[in-house]
Parts: sequence; C-alpha cells; structure tokens
Amino acid sequence: MSVIVDELTINLYKKILINQEKIEISDTARKRVEESYQFLKNFCEEKLIYGINTGFGPMAQYRVDDEMREKLQYNFVRSHATGTGQPLSPIFARSLMIARLSTILRGYSGVHPEVPELIAGFLNTGITPQIFEHGSVGASGDLVQLDHLTLNLISEGEVFFQGEKMLATKALELTGLSPIKMHIREALALANGTSCMTGIGIVNLLNAKKLLNHAILASVWINEITAAFDDHFSKELNEVKKHNGQRIVAQRMREIAEDSKRFHNRSDYFYKQKITDNYLKIKVQEYYSLRCVPQVLGPVWDTLDYTEKILTDEINSVSDNPIIDAESQNVFHGGNFHGDYVAMEMDKLKIALTKMTMLMERQSNYLCHDKLNGILPPFVNLGVKGLNYGMQAAHFTATSTTAECQTLSNPMSVHSIPCNNDNQDVVSMGTNAALITAHVVENAFQVMAIHYMILAQAVDCLKITGDLSSKTKEAYRQVRKIFPAFAEDHAMSGEIEAVTEMLKAGGNEQ
Repeated sequence: MSVIVDELTINLYKKILINQEKIEISDTARKRVEESYQFLKNFCEEKLIYGINTGFGPMAQYRVDDEMREKLQYNFVRSHATGTGQPLSPIFARSLMIARLSTILRGYSGVHPEVPELIAGFLNTGITPQIFEHGSVGASGDLVQLDHLTLNLISEGEVFFQGEKMLATKALELTGLSPIKMHIREALALANGTSCMTGIGIVNLLNAKKLLNHAILASVWINEITAAFDDHFSKELNEVKKHNGQRIVAQRMREIAEDSKRFHNRSDYFYKQKITDNYLKIKVQEYYSLRCVPQVLGPVWDTLDYTEKILTDEINSVSDNPIIDAESQNVFHGGNFHGDYVAMEMDKLKIALTKMTMLMERQSNYLCHDKLNGILPPFVNLGVKGLNYGMQAAHFTATSTTAECQTLSNPMSVHSIPCNNDNQDVVSMGTNAALITAHVVENAFQVMAIHYMILAQAVDCLKITGDLSSKTKEAYRQVRKIFPAFAEDHAMSGEIEAVTEMLKAGGNEQ
C-alpha cells in the first residue's frame, strides 16, 4: 500500500520507515514544490541571494559570478562530503531521507521538482546512501551527513543496495532512476537542515516506547514474583498525584496485573485482623525499585510524550535557510537549520532511558540478592550453591552496561564549540546527541534482556508459572523459547543477544 506523503504523523512515519510501505507524493505537495521553484527561478535574477550567487557560511561575503552558479552548487556538495566513522545504520539513513523529503515537500526550499521524486525513488527501491556518523555540529543543519546524501543523488559516492556496497551510478542504473541536476540552490536546500538528527531521533523514540512498555511489564512481573501488595499501583494512590505519566503507568500496571493470582491485599493482611507480633516476617512496604515504579517510569512516559511532539513538529517543519516563500514573494534569511529543539530532546530522552535502565538493573539486583528478597537462592541459581553460579555474571554485565548509560547520559547540547571561522558561534551538537542516545537505547535493550532472563529464572525457582497474569506469563514463555531454565552453568552471551533481539521486535503497544 502506498503512503501519500503530506503531513506526517509518527504512525505514518513508521509505515514508511519500519514497514517500508511505498511513498506516493501528493499532488498538493508537488504543486507547492513547483511553485517554490518557479518563484525562485524568476526572483533570483539580478538579485544577491545567499547560497545562490554568494559563497557559503563566512564565505558569503564573496559574490559568485552568474556563470559559476551551477558549479558553486556542485563544489558545495563535494567539499562538504567529509564524514568519518562508521556508516549510519540502514534504518537511520532511511529515516534521514524521510525527514529530508518531508522538509522539501513543505514547498519553501526552491528546489527543482525532480529532487523529492528521486529521494522518494531511493526510499521506494531500497537504495541506502552511505552516510557517516561523524561530521555534524547541528547548527547549520547536518551539512556533512546531508551532503553525503546529496552526493549520491547526483550519482557520486557509494550506496548500499540489495545487500551490496556499490557506486551510486550503478545503483541508479539498476533501478532506472536518474540523478538530479543542480539548478538554482539544490545543494544548500538538501544539506541545510536538521534531518539527520531528527531521523535518528525518531528511531530512538520508537525504540524508547518499546523499552518503556517492557519496563512496565517487568515491573509488574517482579512484584508478582515477590507476592507484593498491590496498593502502590492502585488508582486511588496514583490519582492524588497530578502527573499524567504516573497515572498512565499505574493504569498500565493494573491492566497487566488484572488476572494475576500473586498479589497480596493490604486490607486482608493488616486491616482486617489485629497484629500483635513485634516483628513482621512479611514486608510492610516493598523496596523502592518495586514500590515506586509509577513515580520512576511516569516521568519517562511524560518525556517520551513530549519528545514525540517535538519530533513530529520538526519533521513537518521547514529546517532550511533561506526560506523561499512563493506566497509572500520574498526570500527570508534566518536560522531554522539550528538543531537545539532536537538536541535537547535527545539529551532528555537519554536521561529518561538511563533512569529506566537503572530501575531495571536494581530490580535484577533485588532478585539476585537472596538477603534482600528472602525467597530466592543467590543469583536465582537452580543448581548447587558454590558449584553453580546462576545469573551472577549476567548481572555483572547489566550493572556495567547501566554504568555506561549513566556516563553517556551527560547532556551533549551544552557542548557548543564555535566553528566555521566563528560564523557558527553557538551550535546544537544535535546529531551527536541523537547518536549517543542511540547507544543508550542499545544498552537499555541489553540490560532489559538480562532482566527478563532473571525474571524467568525466578519464576522457575518458585514454580509459580500458573499464578502469573496472562501478560507476564506470555512474556515468560517468549523468554523460555530462547532461554530455557538451567541449573548447569553455560555461556549465555548468545542467549542474551537473542532475547535482546526479541525485545526489539516486540513491545509496540502504546
């Protein structure tokens, strides 16, 4: 099914990005692009306009002769294709193209109509541009990364196609697509903007939603294992706190726990009978990692909610400079390419995900620590104590990985370094922020996988599968398909990786 591209929602974005549904550009969007191009074509004659007949950045003080205008565009693309490091993953590169296509289709870039058609052609045929992770300071947009895309669109550089790395020329020939030509300002219009950081940011957001869903389920699951009291996620308790995220998380926990047979009712234990013992064997209140889940994951929910709003606004915005406004018959210069909106959201997102990861690691620690939980053997070990080690070393990995998240969660957006002869004197570092957040996301999935494995092992230690809620029981079954209950020690790295991939594939509901 084709997706007609106009205003993009996150769900529509997912259809193109994840489901790889074909793109069809709407007639309305085509008309906007055509009108913007024709206006600029007429307007720019005998006028001085940045990036059309001037140099770029601090070189804008130098006028470029009209006969050199086309060469100027090609020089800009080739000179700025300076990325280093690893190529962006295919999903990041694809997301970048969707974000750039959306900006161009707003009709304020003055590009020739062939430009959005070719980007859509790349997406529809599966050509993935070779774009490198390093290069952007995120303030005159993602110039370096987007120029690597542009390099491919003019049939230069290398791409990935049908599982191979090849020259862009060959991929275009195989798909029957034609490269774009430089007309007026295609180079700057393609490169000037936040599409790289935004594209990566949306992938981060989609993964973060999965992680949060897994964390909520895991938090119900551990409370089942410990036969906790259920009032800490009750409606009555959480409704007196005004935060929307907390209320939603508590509601989700109640929905998951609805058919569980493992929770205790506080009234039955403490209110309907007189307690005379001076020491209570049953915990009156659970540890914070079990009891304060709505208060810890609620802010994570609210952070994701706001991040989605900012990224949705960004993909439907014009992150270009200058703005070619056919309606007012004018060209406006400014800084819509600046990436601080995205940069700050990525910094907040990675902090939220790190806090969530810390909660999962502490829950794992609680299950592994027999003196804390009082019901399980050390490290949920089904073997012989001292001879076998259960999940001991796997928890080392979870702790180490969580610690890395804590260091990575330091904000990137405050690390502004002037560059470009100080023309770019305050920059966002938005793409760096998005890439570091992607690292935190990957770490979080690994810690979550280990936690799910520990949870499953704890269920088998206590032999309580039949009493779990239907949702946690299904999660248990999915884990056990990959990671059977064990007593004898064995290497677990492959199983951790497999459970990680299972979690990445699931958790879509929200």
